[in-house]
Amino acid sequence: MGKKSIVVKKVLILGVAAVQMDAILQLKKMGCETYAVAMAKDGPGADKADHFDIINVLDEERLEKYILNNQIDVVYSTGSDLAMPVASRLSEKLNLPHFVSSETAYICNHKNIMREKLTQDCKGNIPYQVLNSIQKVTVGFPAILKPSDAQGQRGIYLIHSQEEFEKYFESTRQFSKEKKVIIEKYVDGPEISVNGYIVNEELKYLIISDRETWPKYTGLIHKHIVPSRVVNEKNGKEIQDIIKNACHRVGIKNGPVYFQMKIEKGHPYIIEMTPRLDGCHMWNILEKATGVNLMKLVFEHLLYDKITELEKKWDIRPMELVFWCQEPHSYMNRTALKLPKDAIEYFYYYENGDYIRPVNGRYDKVGYYIRKL
Repeated sequence: MGKKSIVVKKVLILGVAAVQMDAILQLKKMGCETYAVAMAKDGPGADKADHFDIINVLDEERLEKYILNNQIDVVYSTGSDLAMPVASRLSEKLNLPHFVSSETAYICNHKNIMREKLTQDCKGNIPYQVLNSIQKVTVGFPAILKPSDAQGQRGIYLIHSQEEFEKYFESTRQFSKEKKVIIEKYVDGPEISVNGYIVNEELKYLIISDRETWPKYTGLIHKHIVPSRVVNEKNGKEIQDIIKNACHRVGIKNGPVYFQMKIEKGHPYIIEMTPRLDGCHMWNILEKATGVNLMKLVFEHLLYDKITELEKKWDIRPMELVFWCQEPHSYMNRTALKLPKDAIEYFYYYENGDYIRPVNGRYDKVGYYIRKL
């Protein structure tokens, strides 16, 4: 008898930034044929994919034709709130595997709708206000001003007065496709990240890490520390309960979840939530810290309905993931970046002399390293 032919799965990744490159490399390790699209060949994932084509990830009509022409088995993205609703809508329409509905992906990509869906009954929700014109701020000061539907920490300001709100209103609103801003009560306390994984509405994996930001740049990440040093047993249990409740309210039933939270006077509050892997390579540090590869899990779950990564027994080994950042519109200078001798992995987003593209427009990531603590 002849050997059975192996059917190679074809996976389309929306986007080619470093975080999407991680997905492409994992898929190649799994023997998949990788396709990637973006509006420009401006990220490392473009060269790593087996096939790259220039298509805007928001152009659903062209993407649908591309998927059908190439007989794609799964369309997905990592680290991109903009791409997730598109991937879900296309998957629903073409009967491809997906974790969350397009409605749920849309909710999580629109901070105002997310807050509405959580309702004030959710213990982790915070007071907020949505505006499309300059009006009186009623949530009090200080407050955080954000676009209602943007990603990548764009257009975020910590404001202390009505005058500051009016000063930054237009520069924030320009990042919103719907031309709306959301003002949220400022939560004063340490920041944490929560990476979880859900199977049939059950939270099967949860790691809480400290999220340290640059003092000069509100909300912009500097490093992640695993496990968290600021969370205790009591608020750790509260965080878990809040996440389960929030996922239920917005309809996240399967797949990865990522939360940014802050703890004020011992109580955790939701800053952001999304049904995807984060945009900070946390799967990488978590694999090294726990042995569980969330990136592999995501695609084994989508492609083969396989969740054996979650069966691993693990402890947490303390580690940190630190980002190098530069101001945009400057040029990459690797020699200026300090790489510790004990770093166990590192990656540069740019070659020496490359132009730093504006992503958040203030202080952009140019690379990272991971080391044991």
